[in-house]
Amino acid sequence: MSEHHPPRRPRRETVTYASAHGAAGAPGPAGRPPAHPPARSEIDEQTTLGHTYVRSLMRSQLRAALTALGALALLVGSLPLVLALPAPEALVWLALGVGVHPVVWGIAHWYVRRAERNERDFTGLVER
Repeated sequence: MSEHHPPRRPRRETVTYASAHGAAGAPGPAGRPPAHPPARSEIDEQTTLGHTYVRSLMRSQLRAALTALGALALLVGSLPLVLALPAPEALVWLALGVGVHPVVWGIAHWYVRRAERNERDFTGLVER
């Protein structure tokens, strides 16, 4: 007759690292996990460190915007002084028409370059 054997349990394994084929947290060349997870995953997972990275970008963009706004406020605030100067009307219109526009353009150009540099620096930090 046949004997009745209890069913065999599968052997249990403990997985300590993800596969070594590029998964996050995978061991590096020396068999160790990376010291810090990539910044992009920190941002995607909305961790405290990821939040800090994004806040840093937002602060640098705000700083650039407030600097440009301050420069424009000084320019516009000084216009009444220019208009109050005893000068011929043609000189006043020349100062307003020719003098102000290049300064405004320069401030705007500086702001755009600064914002792009902030984003480039942030992307470089995240991509590392």
